Amino acid sequence: MELTEELEWRGRRVRWARHGSGPPVVFCHGTPWSSRLWAPFAEALGAEFTTYLWDMPGYGRSSKDPEHRVSLDVQGELLHDLIAHWELSAPHVVAHDYGGAVALRARLLEGSAFASLVLADVVALSPWGSDFFRLVRDHADVFAALPAAIHEGVVRAYVAGASHSGLTPEQSDMLVAALPGAGCPGPGRLGPGGRLDTGRSRTPARGADPGLSAGARRRGGPPDPAGPARRARHDPAPVAVVPQGRAGRLAPAVSQHAPRVAAQHGVGVLP
Repeated sequence: MELTEELEWRGRRVRWARHGSGPPVVFCHGTPWSSRLWAPFAEALGAEFTTYLWDMPGYGRSSKDPEHRVSLDVQGELLHDLIAHWELSAPHVVAHDYGGAVALRARLLEGSAFASLVLADVVALSPWGSDFFRLVRDHADVFAALPAAIHEGVVRAYVAGASHSGLTPEQSDMLVAALPGAGCPGPGRLGPGGRLDTGRSRTPARGADPGLSAGARRRGGPPDPAGPARRARHDPAPVAVVPQGRAGRLAPAVSQHAPRVAAQHGVGVLP
């Protein structure tokens, strides 16, 4: 499923694709992945749903300009604007890893309406990221300066460790992708502007989670630290949570009926 469409958004080029017919389902990838992770699911659901894939800026086939921020607040605002661009009133949303925080920000901070939300092994609450992720964040310039062969080995080891069942060589090649040219950190690059240097939306207050509480504000309004929690408590959209270690069960669940993944496969639904 190729991303044949492109949206110009705040100087960024966002690649996306639509497939199938029926109620809309929007997939959100994580880091260091791209929408290729969700392509088999989007294709399998095409007979019953209209599925949407997109690459976040800094990932996959979307633009990777070093001067463009790729933090959570930017991606959440983009998802909100994409849903409006697609003219979707309330899609089902399926999100993995960092994409979970992006989807939650679009829903709770930007006001996007969701019919349902599936969170598969997501990153949204403190502590933020793995030990390796924090090492890259704190020493980004060092990782960016690694020789190409060593850098690729580090990236491949990181990507391989993120799969519960293991990756085929073809899957590893697809996820790591080609190393970027000089001056333009790209899909597989560690460091400023690269996929693993996603950064936080803003520096959170002590004890706040970086995915939602940090810089909590509606666009055009004053900061509202309590807003996300208040809106979440009254959110009518059902939320299915697929915890770490059980995300492998998502494949048969999504291919059967994505919006009811939790009810059909024993994953708890949060009211």
